Amino acid sequence: MTTPLPQSEADTDAPRHAQRGVWLLAALALLAALLLAMGLATGSEGFAPLQAMRDDPVMRQIVMDVRLPRTLGALLAGALLGLAGCVAQGLFRNPLADPYLLGSASGAALGVTLALLGLVQAAGEGGAGGVLVHALAMHAGLTGAAFLGALAAVMVTLLLARGALASLQLLLAGVITGVVLGALRDLILQARPALLQAMQSYALGSTAFVSWQGCAIMALTLLVCVLVAWALARGLDGLSLGADTARSLGLPLGAVQAALVVVLALATGAAVAQCGLLAFVGLAAPHLVRALVMVRHRQLLVLSTAMGAVLLASADWLARWLIAPQELPVSVLTALLGGSYLLGLMLRRRRRSVEGMR
Repeated sequence: MTTPLPQSEADTDAPRHAQRGVWLLAALALLAALLLAMGLATGSEGFAPLQAMRDDPVMRQIVMDVRLPRTLGALLAGALLGLAGCVAQGLFRNPLADPYLLGSASGAALGVTLALLGLVQAAGEGGAGGVLVHALAMHAGLTGAAFLGALAAVMVTLLLARGALASLQLLLAGVITGVVLGALRDLILQARPALLQAMQSYALGSTAFVSWQGCAIMALTLLVCVLVAWALARGLDGLSLGADTARSLGLPLGAVQAALVVVLALATGAAVAQCGLLAFVGLAAPHLVRALVMVRHRQLLVLSTAMGAVLLASADWLARWLIAPQELPVSVLTALLGGSYLLGLMLRRRRRSVEGMR
């Protein structure tokens, strides 16, 4: 029998915070719908595809097979990163934790590099072996290679941590894994400079190549991760009080932490596999929600997911609109927007602390 969780600051005025959370979720849903419409109308051809899509099959294809899956992909990838960021910050009790802490980003980048290397070698070699490697690489695709690389990196991190979940040992294992896998990727690129240009777009992050299949994969992963995280939200509330307190409340801490690590790895791997490395989305989304409402993790998980979707979709739209018909790298905008917000937040807190000391 578990003991009820102690009352937190978020519960002192629960009805008001709950109402503000509902309004925030509604506002984020409206923003997501608006961004979806804006994404359909933005591109190198401007509004022309929307106006002519009824009579022109080419224009219809531009809207339905390029712009729509790209915009939906940005929403889904942002939602996955927002959810992963909220889980990471709750799991490690660190507001600066992001989805890439377990080395998934470096693993995904190494997986893509190895897949490109296999394609290049298969193209340069004849015979049945080269044809087999080329066929396997084309079938799995860069998306599959990135996803497998991200999951492999997380597994290596867990092995190095030896089951010490949600602790400094796990964080250090993630940092070590990321550094080592990043070094391996750099060695491959140094030996094969021809891969640098192909890796550049992936490293900068892009939603331009998201397909309907990619949207389906991310949507299914998001559904599973949200349901699992929602079920484990009480465990995150307990972890926020400290591991010893959570154990004293009767929470199955080990099982909860292991399941949350799986959610973090799946959500991050799915997003990185489809869109590459996107900075600050998973880190900034929970911060923005906490700045607006004070709720427990059950509501925070949903709001962070919606906030991440809006952040990445906004950055994707700006990347297509600012210098149209050309595009900016999406991760550059996410880094500028998210980094500027976090810098402003740090300066504001520092100013408050200085004023409090006077």
